[in-house]
Amino acid sequence: MTRIYIILHINNKTNLKYIIMKTNSILTLISLLIFLTSITAFAQKTDFSGEWKINKEKSLLGESQLFLSRIKMQLKADSLLTTRVYENVNGEEYPFDENLSLNGKEGNIVIFEMPRKSTATRSDNYATILINSTTTFNGNNGQEDMIAKESWKVQGEGQILALEFSNKMSGNETKGTYFYDKVK
Repeated sequence: MTRIYIILHINNKTNLKYIIMKTNSILTLISLLIFLTSITAFAQKTDFSGEWKINKEKSLLGESQLFLSRIKMQLKADSLLTTRVYENVNGEEYPFDENLSLNGKEGNIVIFEMPRKSTATRSDNYATILINSTTTFNGNNGQEDMIAKESWKVQGEGQILALEFSNKMSGNETKGTYFYDKVK
């Protein structure tokens, strides 16, 4: 009887070691999978590409100012191509195309006889695009500049674009956030 107890005791110790080793291996494997999945998720770049249309219910629009009603974006590794459509309160549209490098290099275009200088960069985590621009036009008192700062972020599982802006012109500043729904 003592022999049977000793043999069972030795087998139980062996089985226990096997079970502990197996459990540790499984836990290590699960931890490794979670770690690799999180690295992949954080390394992904936000996709801004697509067609976006303003959500007027979520966006506070000025009474008599132009607003960006639609935007089409093609985001590549090193550049951003946009087709912007501005609209006034009468529904008249003013579209223009802009192709910017994402390394902060200045881009120059002319929009309806108004020169525009712009720079674009991405945040370190690729979640935000920052655009700074100066558009020069002839106002009531001669030549004036509109200085715009924009911060674009994709939200809501990639279906909402938030455009936070600050526009300075003639000593006045307008700030706000427009929200766009992804159309395509």
